[in-house]
Amino acid sequence: MARPIRETPVLTGRSAERFRSQLFHNQGKKASKEELAAIKKDFEFISSFSTIKK
Repeated sequence: MARPIRETPVLTGRSAERFRSQLFHNQGKKASKEELAAIKKDFEFISSFSTIKK
């Protein structure tokens, strides 16, 4: 039987400030063509294990 999923902890204090700062800092950034190619390659690799057909 599966274990229950624990609740996601709430960020407080410095952790919350750091998360919010990084969120706003990276909000408008886009992945480079190299990063997108690597992501697609990894997706295809992981998808090869799946039996679900597109």
